[in-house]
Amino acid sequence: MTATQPTTTATPEAILDIAIGFMGAKQLFAASRVGLFSALADGPRTLDELTAATGVPAQQLRILADSMTAQGLITRTDGRYELTPDAAAYLTAGGDGIDLTPFLAFLNDVSYKQWLRYDDTVDSGAAGTLELDEAGWGGFMAGVMTYNELHAEQLAAHFDFSRYRNALDFGGLSPAFAVNGMKANPELNTRFVFAPDFTDSVQQAVEAAGVAERSRVEGGATETAQPGGEHDLVLVNHVIHRFDDAQNRVIFANARAAAAPGAHLVVLDFFLDDNPVQRKIDALHAGEYFNIDGTVVYPESTVAEWLGATGWKPVETIALPGSPRILVAEAV
Repeated sequence: MTATQPTTTATPEAILDIAIGFMGAKQLFAASRVGLFSALADGPRTLDELTAATGVPAQQLRILADSMTAQGLITRTDGRYELTPDAAAYLTAGGDGIDLTPFLAFLNDVSYKQWLRYDDTVDSGAAGTLELDEAGWGGFMAGVMTYNELHAEQLAAHFDFSRYRNALDFGGLSPAFAVNGMKANPELNTRFVFAPDFTDSVQQAVEAAGVAERSRVEGGATETAQPGGEHDLVLVNHVIHRFDDAQNRVIFANARAAAAPGAHLVVLDFFLDDNPVQRKIDALHAGEYFNIDGTVVYPESTVAEWLGATGWKPVETIALPGSPRILVAEAV
């Protein structure tokens, strides 16, 4: 007898989930924009109560609320809607996590419109460009910095800062990563070497966080700055996608020259990988970054080669929930 082989019945479900995914995203953006999540921050409400609170027509609010139940952000019990823990934490001003409302506004107002040109990007291979007025750039920066704050929150939750005393935060756009590390470790001091345009905002951030006495803020062009020193931790957060191959090799070499023997380097960014199934959020951002402004999500193997060529030995990769991955390397 021949053993019966298990059979798999193909279904269109996965294809349709992807194909109509933009509909759910637009409904999420609309629900956030009209205040549906905020209206539920204090507890369950009926559709009539939500309609009164938001001013949205009942028919449309029912569609939004029901869609959010289908997508796991709201529950519906006996006609009353209530936030799930994820939505309560990350979609309201008083939640335990980062309020992602400004990031959703950026996705709706800037990113989604840019994705309407994605066919041109794919067909031509030409990088996208942003054409925004002053208000548009304000929304862009508010969204990006909110997203950075989420990544910084997740880094502090999944990377142990306690063993370090003397960090270099090199070339990033947001001080939140090191600031969260300093909050987790009261013995950690950080030297920030950021592009000159960002030093004022970094100084304001460390003062607001109450860590100014453990911080030094210096200006320097990331692609050429040579910070020097003997740091036991070097952070390179959301840097490499903004620079080309040659520039990134210089950045990592200069980071190594600023590290003590045995120090650790944390490279936080999105990466393409060689796993059997590519991590979804990284591949999506590979399209987002190039389509927005021509920046590049690099293969993890390429980054590892840069590290090895500049005095670093990759030791670990950690995926941060809803955020990029970090490559951890050791100075050799």
